[in-house]
Amino acid sequence: MRLAQRMHGIGTETAFEAAARARALEAEGRDIIHLEIGEPDFDTPANIVAAAHRALDEGWTHYGPPLGLPPLREAIAADARLRKGFDADPDHVVVTPGAKPIMYYALLALVEEGDEVIYPDPGFPIYESMTRYAGGTPVPIPLREENDFRLDIDELRGLVTPRTRMIIFNSPHNPTGSVLTRRDIEAIADIAREHDTLVLADEIYGRIVHDGEFFSIASLPDMAERTIVLDGFSKTYAMTGWRLGYAILPPDLVTPFSKMIINSVSCTSSFSQMAAVEALTGPQGAVEEMVAEFRQRRDLIVDGLNRIEGIRCRLPAGAFYVFPNVAGTGLSGAEFANRMLNQAGVCMLAGTAFGQLATDHVRISYANSQANIRRALERMAELVATLPAGSRA
Repeated sequence: MRLAQRMHGIGTETAFEAAARARALEAEGRDIIHLEIGEPDFDTPANIVAAAHRALDEGWTHYGPPLGLPPLREAIAADARLRKGFDADPDHVVVTPGAKPIMYYALLALVEEGDEVIYPDPGFPIYESMTRYAGGTPVPIPLREENDFRLDIDELRGLVTPRTRMIIFNSPHNPTGSVLTRRDIEAIADIAREHDTLVLADEIYGRIVHDGEFFSIASLPDMAERTIVLDGFSKTYAMTGWRLGYAILPPDLVTPFSKMIINSVSCTSSFSQMAAVEALTGPQGAVEEMVAEFRQRRDLIVDGLNRIEGIRCRLPAGAFYVFPNVAGTGLSGAEFANRMLNQAGVCMLAGTAFGQLATDHVRISYANSQANIRRALERMAELVATLPAGSRA
């Protein structure tokens, strides 16, 4: 079959491929510890599940407005005013089945052949993939270990050209767990204003901050009208399977997004949206407990990794990932991840699953129990101990 040329440049998300390989090994009887998928291992809070049941009983099973149900759009705007610190208008909120469509629609609506999009490397692989699919030119901004995986503002400034259409950043960050400072974000805003560039701010991990504070670029003067704020319910409320994301848009993008939603998915499921209203407006204790547990797991895994000869790991400030450097083992990140899966039964991702630069790193999700994290650390230490001594530093 002859595929359209645009399909040759589209990438994928290798976490799902790694999970499939791990499940194949499990089917053969292997015991695998899953540290590859960015998915909270907690159940969706009971009050949210109950709200979904009520919505089903009340008949919220039909098509809804393409941009989302008014009660949810209003709840999202109110939450943004409270947490993100800017005067969000419900009319500028769009709800989608998961947050990935926000990236897809934004790039299709705004990027043309030859336009450049600056994105983090390492970073969520869909940024680059969708930029290419839209016909744009992806321009990576390196995130370096020595800078705690925060982007370098001077380097960013040097990458902006007259063809730069959009700057994408993600804080807290996948895959490194880094969190940009307020000064970092203010500098990004200055660059965007100076060059009349749009910003896509991926804030999906905004509630999962361990050190420092979350800060939204949209709260800065003149930035709400040039920023696409991406967020959702998957990470904060352990609702990955519910497929609920949203954007808060500049006014001129609302109608284009509406057209693309109608042409692709029609709308987001109505009963799920009613459950999301409860997520935002109901008790937040479950979120606070989950984040506190993630913080304990972070400390556990960072301490354990740094005790293994040949591995060094920085303390991430947010999300639920660590991004250790494994060069001291004598293996590349890809080789390390492959050996850990096939020989130790620990599934993780190579740093190069998130770009071209992090060849010496792996991403480990600590969205698993402390007991399983301890088992994984023991297996990693045992395997590393079998490597040639001269390769470990």
